[in-house]
Amino acid sequence: MYSMTGFGRGEYKGDGLGLVAEVKTVNNRYLDISVKCPKIFSSCEDVVRSQLRDSLTRGHADVFISCTDKRQKSKTYFVDESAAAAYVDAAKKLSALFPEVQNDLTITSILRQADVLKAEENGGADDELLAALTSALGAALENLNAMRHIEGEKLAKDMLARVDVIEGLVEKISLRAPEVVKNYREKLEEKIKSYLENIPLDESRLLTEVVVFSDKANIDEELTRLRSHIAQFRAICRDRLVGRKLDFLIQEFNRETNTICSKSNDIEITKLGLDMKNEIEKIREQVQNVE
Repeated sequence: MYSMTGFGRGEYKGDGLGLVAEVKTVNNRYLDISVKCPKIFSSCEDVVRSQLRDSLTRGHADVFISCTDKRQKSKTYFVDESAAAAYVDAAKKLSALFPEVQNDLTITSILRQADVLKAEENGGADDELLAALTSALGAALENLNAMRHIEGEKLAKDMLARVDVIEGLVEKISLRAPEVVKNYREKLEEKIKSYLENIPLDESRLLTEVVVFSDKANIDEELTRLRSHIAQFRAICRDRLVGRKLDFLIQEFNRETNTICSKSNDIEITKLGLDMKNEIEKIREQVQNVE
């Protein structure tokens, strides 16, 4: 089991090249990725997202990339011909206006103009930089998942302990349930006798009322399903990706408990049901943290 909350950092160091990748994750129903990186990695964002999708299925992930590149790299020079032509035309016009002033315009002087000759580094991330990114991000995700796994085991331990409590409450309700019908018959019999006084009690009519009540208050099916849900919960907790399954299952826990409370017609069972709902709600809150 993995928590959706965690942090991981990975680093790459090479000849003149240093790269740090950090990944921070928090709860989210679906996988949502935000990437913040230097402009040179703009074309690599899909690579980053793909690598994260291989490790994460749910949660919001913030990815931070920082890079120091001191490698010797070849440069390409670009000449802005229109800018150069504008300088030449301006020089010719000035020379015509002031013939007595020497025109010392040269190719070298034109190239010195900042907007004429521009140096461009090779665009985008090269293979070495991309390999460094993949390596650092892989290390960050490995550290992230190690942290998420530790947190996930703690969540599993807490939830399973609460499931044990729920199982105990189910058994208490199961022991109490037969008493409900018995108590109902006794109270009904007493009430009828107090109303009828010396009139003989119609046992068949009393039995009919008790059977109808017993059918309405019967919670055997709900208890059976709860026992099944408890077994499923424990089995699911042994898997890696369990968040969505547990989210659905805990809704079923809640549904059965609500039915028990509404059908029981017994204050003791209602109290036990409310105690169950309290534990179920605490589990539901923890499930929101599970991938």
